[in-house]
Amino acid sequence: MVDFPILSLMTALPLIGALFIFFIRGDAETVDRNAKFTAFYCSTFTFALALFMLGRFDGTTADFQFVEKADWFPSLGISYHMGVDGISVFFVALSAFLTPLCILASWTSIKKRVKEYMIAFLVLETMMIGTFCALDAVLFYVFFEGVLIPMFLIIGVWGGPRRVYSAFKFFLYTLLGSVLMLLALLTMYFQVGTTDIPTLMENPVARDLQMWLWVAFFASFAVKMPMWPVHTWLPDAHVEAPTAGSVILAGVLLKMGGYGFLRFSLPMFPEASAYYADFVYWLSVIAIIYTSLVALVQEDMKKLIAYSSVAHMGFVTLGIFTATSQGIEGGIFQMISHGVISGALFLIVGVVYDRLHTREIARYGGIVKNMPKYATIFMIFMLGSVGLPGTSGFVGEFLTLLGAFRVDTTVALFATTGVVLGAAYMLVLYKRVVFGEAVNKDAAAMKDLDQREVFIFVPLVLLVIWLGVAPGYVMERISPSVDKLIAQYETALEQTQVIGVEPAAGETIWTPEAMPHD
Repeated sequence: MVDFPILSLMTALPLIGALFIFFIRGDAETVDRNAKFTAFYCSTFTFALALFMLGRFDGTTADFQFVEKADWFPSLGISYHMGVDGISVFFVALSAFLTPLCILASWTSIKKRVKEYMIAFLVLETMMIGTFCALDAVLFYVFFEGVLIPMFLIIGVWGGPRRVYSAFKFFLYTLLGSVLMLLALLTMYFQVGTTDIPTLMENPVARDLQMWLWVAFFASFAVKMPMWPVHTWLPDAHVEAPTAGSVILAGVLLKMGGYGFLRFSLPMFPEASAYYADFVYWLSVIAIIYTSLVALVQEDMKKLIAYSSVAHMGFVTLGIFTATSQGIEGGIFQMISHGVISGALFLIVGVVYDRLHTREIARYGGIVKNMPKYATIFMIFMLGSVGLPGTSGFVGEFLTLLGAFRVDTTVALFATTGVVLGAAYMLVLYKRVVFGEAVNKDAAAMKDLDQREVFIFVPLVLLVIWLGVAPGYVMERISPSVDKLIAQYETALEQTQVIGVEPAAGETIWTPEAMPHD
C-alpha cells in the first residue's frame, strides 16, 4: 500500500495535462509540438504510477486496495470511493500503458487540430482509469459515460470520410444501453439505500427485481463489448477512427463491458445471471462463429480486425458466465491479452496506411521483401491473435474453453470452432499482405519501420510473449478476487434456494454445481 492517493493522482494527472495544453499559446508549430510533448510526458508519468501501483499491489488478498473515500453528496449517501482489486488493477495498468503508445503513434499522422486531439486523448485516459477504479455506482456511471465524449470527438473530427455517421452511431448505440443502466442504478439506490459498490455486491436485491435489473445492465454492457447482434457500430467506428482511436477502442473501451459483468451482473444479480446464463452462452457462440465468418470475407484490414474483436469478446462473455474459476480467470486474461494484441494489430494497419493511404488488402502483397522488420512483428501479433501456445492469446482462450466444457459440452464444442476460424482469417490476412507477388509498385517501395515505430512495437511484442510464457504473475493476482466473487455468487444462489431446487415452469438454471458431472 502507499501513503498517498495514488488512484486519484492517476485519474487526475491526464486531466491536469489536458488543462495545461488548453492554455498553451504561440504559433501553430510551437503549440502543436508542446501539446505532443505534454501529452506524452503526462501519460508516461501516469503509466509509471501504474507500474508503481502494480509493484505495491498485494496479490494474496481479495480485498480492495489503495482505497480512497470521501463524501461527495452526503445527503444522498453518495461518496467519492476509489479502489482496485485483482479484477480491476490490470485494466487500470492497460489503460495507462496504451495511452502513451497511442500518442506516439499519432505523432506524425495527426496534422490538424493537434492541440485539441491531445486534450481529447488525455481526457479519455482520465475517464478510462476512473471507470476501473470507481467503487461507487454513481461515480462509475459518470466515468463510464464520460468516455463517450472524447471518443465521439476523436472519431468525428479526426476520422475518415464517414466519420460523422460512425461517431453518431457509436454514441447513440452506447448511450441507449446506458440510459437503461441509469434507471437500474436508481432502482437499486431506492431499494438498498446506497450506491456503494462493495455494499451492493454483498446485498443482492430480491429475485424478481434481479431479472429486470440484470437486463437493464446487460443492455449497456452488451453494447459496450459489443455482443452480437448489437455489434454493428464497432466495424464502422474502427474503420473511420484514426489509428490511435481504434487502439483505445479495441484495447480498453470494449473491456468495460466485460468488467461491468464482473463488477455488477454476477455479484449483484446472481440468480438472474444463473437464469440467463444459457442465453448468454448461445449469444457468445453466435458471435464467435458468425463474426469469424464475416471476417473471412473482408477486404478492409481494419474491418477484419474489428470483426475479430467481436469474436474474441464472445470468448470473454462465455467464460464469465460459466461462473467457474477457469472461465472467469480466462475471461479476464483474454481481455488483457486482447487489449494488447488487438491494439498492436490496429497499429500494424496504421503503419502501412500512413505510407500507402489505403486499408484495402488487395493493394498490398510481397512487402516482406522491403519491410522485413514489419513482417516479423506483424507475424508475432498475428500468431498471438490466433492463440498460438507461447503467446498471451492461448492462455485466455484455453481457460475460457476449459470453463465452458465444465458447464456445457455442446456450447464449448461450437465455441472451439471459433479458434479454427480465427486461425483461418488471420493467416489469410497475413499471407495476402506480407507474402506473394508485389503487384503494387507503391507497396513494394514502402520503407520499413523507423525508430519511433520500433519503439512503439517492442514493448507490445515483449508483453505478448511474456504473458504467454509466464502468465502466473497475472493469474496469481487475479485468483483471490475471482475466488471471492465465485464464493459470493454460489452463496447467494444457495441462500435463495436456486441450487438443488426444481426450476419454475419455463426456467432453465445453469450453474456448475447443478451439472451432473459435478
